[in-house]
Amino acid sequence: MPDLSAYPITRKWPAQHPDRLQLYSLPTPNGVKASIMLEEIGLPYEPHLVRFDTDDQLSPEFLSLNPNNKIPAILDPDGPGGKPLALFESGAILLYLAEKTGKLLPADPAARYQTIQWVMFQMGGVGPMFGQLGFFHKFAGREYEDKRPRDRYVAESRRLLGVLDKHLAGRDWIMGDQYTIADVATFPWIRNLIGFYEARELVGFDDFPQVQRVLDAFVARPAVIRGLEIPKRG
Repeated sequence: MPDLSAYPITRKWPAQHPDRLQLYSLPTPNGVKASIMLEEIGLPYEPHLVRFDTDDQLSPEFLSLNPNNKIPAILDPDGPGGKPLALFESGAILLYLAEKTGKLLPADPAARYQTIQWVMFQMGGVGPMFGQLGFFHKFAGREYEDKRPRDRYVAESRRLLGVLDKHLAGRDWIMGDQYTIADVATFPWIRNLIGFYEARELVGFDDFPQVQRVLDAFVARPAVIRGLEIPKRG
């Protein structure tokens, strides 16, 4: 049985199954990337809820695993060489899990890097832009009479949706007929943009039918349906 006691995070979130990958997360767009991925690949894992309302992410135990105090983070007792591996950053976690299991990442080197480029497109563009748009639209809209910040992010979000919409024409998924970590990274954020952030009309989402088509296919996947609810909110 693996011994994870050297990791302070296990003091706050004890591992009931220390032989399984430990997931520390919350069902946000970034958080569900990891849970959806784990559900898709079928790797045994144990989820732990990191509550933002009680500042769990700022606790010394969580910071010992991720000094950037963001979710998700993982602790894999069976990392490279059979040694435990702690990781944070959702994109890095997706890549690690794909390479560990040989799933959702093409074996062909060219297709592999093309998949990674779309993961970076999400990490560097879709996530930050949609997140800022959501803040200024849903949470700061009334307090900020100056709409230039919101409109800046609306324009950039529309541009990014247009890039993706054009790319998806004639394709089932971002990489064509193969479902990959690029889809797992991207579509939780699109779902959040028109759902939780209530920005469908603001960004003119109906102008991007290819994105809507693939989003519908994504949220219908059984692993996605499960992963969107993990960890369960207390």
